[in-house]
Amino acid sequence: MAHETVFAMESSAIKFGPGATREIGDDVQVRGCRRVMLLTDPRLTDGPIMDTARVALDDAGVEYDIFDDIYVEPTDYSFRAAIEFAVEGGYDGFVAVGGGSVMDTAKAANLYSTHPAEFLAYVTKPIGEGRPVPGPLKPFIAVPTTAGTGSETTGNAVLDFPEFGTKTAIAHRYLRPSLGVIDPDNVRDLPPMVTACSGLDVLCHALESYTAVPFDQRPAPEKPHLRTPYQGANPVANIWSAEAIRIGARHLVDAVNDRDAASARGQMLLASTLAGIGFGNAGVHLPHALSYPISRLSRDYFPPDYPHDHSLVPHGMSVALTAPAIFRWTADAAPDAHRQAALLLGASPTEVDESNAGEVLADIFTGIMKATGMPNGLKGVGITETDLDALVAGTLPQQRLLVISPKQPTEADIRQLFADSMTLW
Repeated sequence: MAHETVFAMESSAIKFGPGATREIGDDVQVRGCRRVMLLTDPRLTDGPIMDTARVALDDAGVEYDIFDDIYVEPTDYSFRAAIEFAVEGGYDGFVAVGGGSVMDTAKAANLYSTHPAEFLAYVTKPIGEGRPVPGPLKPFIAVPTTAGTGSETTGNAVLDFPEFGTKTAIAHRYLRPSLGVIDPDNVRDLPPMVTACSGLDVLCHALESYTAVPFDQRPAPEKPHLRTPYQGANPVANIWSAEAIRIGARHLVDAVNDRDAASARGQMLLASTLAGIGFGNAGVHLPHALSYPISRLSRDYFPPDYPHDHSLVPHGMSVALTAPAIFRWTADAAPDAHRQAALLLGASPTEVDESNAGEVLADIFTGIMKATGMPNGLKGVGITETDLDALVAGTLPQQRLLVISPKQPTEADIRQLFADSMTLW
């Protein structure tokens, strides 16, 4: 098997600064759009952020229809509803104002209305066909209102498949937004638990991409255009991931616990975008792979600051709950990367070396979880040892993430990682 010798660096264009949302009318207009689908979270529809977006589009003379039938954790059903709306509307562009769920829904609506196909055609294997996207999509402006997913820079759209009992994704470089509008004003009043969960997602994105299998240890593609967006750790992606870790370590706890720390929440939004550029080109691995069945299997858990109409483990929380056990386990496969990650997260150079890097990294990460109000392991969200078989079964389809791990897990390894995550402290 020939190994990769090339890595690519791609990302959405981005703009950053307070008030940047007020410019989206011009951003849409200069891209030739006259009528767009404006997607948002139903909790934002009548709020000040959407008011700003509507005024910007109105002032630019851009017509729009609002679609807000979006789930916090999208399903194939909710994606299909957005796709149907987009097809019927015949829009020449898309604007998403919201968190990762909104941006990912917009990606799916753009894809299937531009290049119609059966729904499973573009969904990653083994659940879908994993068919490559045949060509570029329509202009898409993404305006994140949470500081976590980095979806404004990536070509991934994650969705839940209740029929299969797991999550999967649609992933291709053409799904990347044309522009990410990173406006700190949009996260100024983000509630504490939303800030915590989205911020831990930032740290996991960056830590996973920084500790991923190196790109030159992965198989070369049959043709250059088939090179996957998740390529493995590489020198350019590492720059973005490292800075995201550094910012997160400095600002996340204050962003969660100090209601007056608006600047810290703005810095976490910047870190989210930086991490998105990093993992959008390197990939994420086991914490994300193991996260997907957790929300489905949790029982009667209703986190503060989220809708309470159904049990929910927010995505960033589900990723963080297994991260300490995973970093302890993967460290011996990439000891220097784990040591550097621990240093970026705040470890002293005198306390961490390659022999204990995983332990130190996991301990610091656990300390951040405690400081930001996370549950104490999987049992804290209603998952017990009786769920281990289902947790493993929900993880095994995540092959696009499992192959990015610096250390390839067996089914028994995955089971043990879940078992080790039942209680964290």
